[in-house]
Amino acid sequence: MMHASKVGFCSLLTIFLLCFLGSEIRDSIFLIGSFGATMVLLFGFPESPFSQPKNIFVGHFLTSLVGLVLVMILKIPNYFLIPLAVGIGIFLMLITKTTHPPAGGNPIVIIEKGEVATFSFLLDPIIYSCTLIIILGVVLNRLILKSKYPKKK
Repeated sequence: MMHASKVGFCSLLTIFLLCFLGSEIRDSIFLIGSFGATMVLLFGFPESPFSQPKNIFVGHFLTSLVGLVLVMILKIPNYFLIPLAVGIGIFLMLITKTTHPPAGGNPIVIIEKGEVATFSFLLDPIIYSCTLIIILGVVLNRLILKSKYPKKK
């Protein structure tokens, strides 16, 4: 029970920081739904290959890039576009060995929220937030959860 409360606390702190930054910095997003699932892996299962910094960063980046590119170049109904983007994103994560399951939802968010479909979305929230998530993941896993994160190969 103690471990679960620490995992919850670390997740709370990380998501709070992203929410706070998103509310305090003008025209910033910092938070997307898939980051909640990232917390489960990062703090609940830090030893998992899916939780490693490379997987978190590249997984979110690749799937977001795919969603952005496809929504910009393909003018087809979302019920074709979304499965195509999700499938390509998952394919790219698998072949680059950067699978991060929560990132599989990023193309859905991007395509459904067409107004955020600009390349600046890759910077804010993806690059900025993933960098913060990874830094907090290292610090909180080591200090609070007493976990050796990231996992050495």
